[in-house]
Amino acid sequence: MTPTLFGRWQTRLLLLATVGVLVSLPFATGLIGPGANSVYFWILAYVAIFGLGWDALYDYLQKFRWDRDWPAVYQLFAGIWELVFIFCGIKLFGFLPIPVPKDELSLGAFMLHYSVVWLAVFITSQSLMRIIFPRWRFRGGEWL
Repeated sequence: MTPTLFGRWQTRLLLLATVGVLVSLPFATGLIGPGANSVYFWILAYVAIFGLGWDALYDYLQKFRWDRDWPAVYQLFAGIWELVFIFCGIKLFGFLPIPVPKDELSLGAFMLHYSVVWLAVFITSQSLMRIIFPRWRFRGGEWL
């Protein structure tokens, strides 16, 4: 079943709150990246917040496809678009506040963190969610 908009929101928030936080912990504690910093949780929060809006757009665009679903390559393009938007908001234009000066957040650390979180969430949604919660797909991704 194609995920409903409400199902997309619930799944995005659930995966970012679990898998995203677990993947961000090594970055926030300084095990990966330039040093310990809470900025990675801010990035995760922006991905979640703006993702709700992107999901509304993606849901609208899907209605033009005959099967009303995204191929995995479209999900990759959506992830790249979200990366560019968050990067521009934090680093280039600075309209998204973070707890450190934007000059201190390196491009490499940002790209590595976003890429690892995106890949972990994507793999989890495509594999573990379907194994652990088989009815999740048949409810359009909705939990409540």
